[in-house]
Amino acid sequence: MKHKVATTVNGRRYEHEVEARLLLVHHLRDNLGLTGTHIGCDTSQCGACTILVDGNAVKSCTLFAVQAEGRSLTTIEGMAKDGELHPIQQAFWDEHGLQCGYCTPGFIMAASYLLSQNPNPTEDEIRKGLEGNLCRCTGYVNIVKAVQTAARTMGGAQVPAGKKAAMTTGGE
Repeated sequence: MKHKVATTVNGRRYEHEVEARLLLVHHLRDNLGLTGTHIGCDTSQCGACTILVDGNAVKSCTLFAVQAEGRSLTTIEGMAKDGELHPIQQAFWDEHGLQCGYCTPGFIMAASYLLSQNPNPTEDEIRKGLEGNLCRCTGYVNIVKAVQTAARTMGGAQVPAGKKAAMTTGGE
């Protein structure tokens, strides 16, 4: 049995009929063609599928599409405006906060939520805010630097330019 789902995604309204068991991540990718939201583990461990739901960071593999009825969703595709990267996206580029890039959209969305709640996070607060996202390629140093740079660019953090982040494995 299919259910009608109406959502606003990246400022655009969509209506689709979906199976009750369809995960939101699959709805975004398969029905809406928004493939920037990645499927990394299907167990909510990696965070590659993180999006914003009504402004809150959510792993889209943990929700059914029907649970998004009437909600406002933001995916990585909704971050850039008028062909300009969002400051968080630019900071990830500038600080090389990515390697293969597979986890990057989820990290950017988690960072967006973090900076919306705390525009001036400490290094520890950044690491805590991103601990639900895993990167298999890096030591997280440049990811943390990217969030610090984005915070400064967006008017938040005043981190000394020479400060280096300690290497950790993130959410472990």
